[in-house]
Amino acid sequence: MEIDYGMITSRLMLALLAGGAIGMERALHGREAGFRTHALVCVSSSLLMVLMVYQWQLVPEQYLDTVRADPSRMAQGIMTGIGFLGAGVIIKEGLTVRGLTTAASIWMTASIGIVIGLGLYFPAFLATAMTVIILSFFRWIENHLPTQMYAKFTVRFIRSKHKVDEDALRKLIGEHGIRAFESSYQLDNEGKNFEYEMTIRSTKQANFRRLAQTLVGMEEVYEFKIIPC
Repeated sequence: MEIDYGMITSRLMLALLAGGAIGMERALHGREAGFRTHALVCVSSSLLMVLMVYQWQLVPEQYLDTVRADPSRMAQGIMTGIGFLGAGVIIKEGLTVRGLTTAASIWMTASIGIVIGLGLYFPAFLATAMTVIILSFFRWIENHLPTQMYAKFTVRFIRSKHKVDEDALRKLIGEHGIRAFESSYQLDNEGKNFEYEMTIRSTKQANFRRLAQTLVGMEEVYEFKIIPC
């Protein structure tokens, strides 16, 4: 089988365009794994699958009858390696995990590169278009969904100025459109402060801010934290 340089060039260029299109969306939203990363992932995956097309060129003629090749093994190796790259963009900040969507886009980009390397252009084009739509248009849908936001809420009261009434605290939280549950209690600072720790939930981030502003104005509040999770 003669090497078709035109075919190799066209497949690698298509992989570059597909990876670049996905990476451009990530770059526009300030993600670390952006245009260059996705383009390299797609081109490298495609390159390795093109290698499988010409694998017999690398095998001496006297061994052709004994060698057995399975293109799926190369694809499995690529996806395993991409898993490590995807894990590198996942960041845990406090109780929040970021980078999952970018990791998924890298994994999808590698899949598209594999398909292009095998010469299956239509599914590659379709997958690229679907990925760009998911990353861009679905973002708009996700932002308009009434999603529940959770936060870890900790508040400390000065015992001499507060009766430590949990029902009153829950009522105050509820007045801000927030629901509280899973309470825990602690007495510290040699019994001078009483601490409540709760998980709170709301459909609007602004409600957490309103609650914080109310707590700032309460003299009996010694300290508080609202940490989104």
